[in-house]
Amino acid sequence: MKLHPSILAAFLALTGLTAQAQTAPAAKAKGPAAETAQLKTSAVCDMCKARLEKGLAYEKGVQSATLDVPSQVLTVTFRPDKTSLAALRTAVQKTGYDADAQPAEPRAYTRLPECCKKTNAVHADGK
Repeated sequence: MKLHPSILAAFLALTGLTAQAQTAPAAKAKGPAAETAQLKTSAVCDMCKARLEKGLAYEKGVQSATLDVPSQVLTVTFRPDKTSLAALRTAVQKTGYDADAQPAEPRAYTRLPECCKKTNAVHADGK
């Protein structure tokens, strides 16, 4: 079977574009190295964990967020060219939890389930 030269040229051109398109995202992903920060929160349960991790997942520049419930420490990996530690603290506060020494946003705090509030017995026990 013999291919017409114009069909062969079109095929080669499309193949080259496809290969180039597949390598472009990898080159675009390069940038400043990610940083990791730890924030002390007022979170106490798995509902808190899910709420914080999901909330931070929507923040620009956040690559991962994991809450260790027993220690109440939220570990966040983020791109410093896209966000800052102050912005991450604000995001935690807007979710309804304390972030380090900064208190939760009052309106967000009132929307938390009772089990997640500071008045809960889990908080009163000093955990």
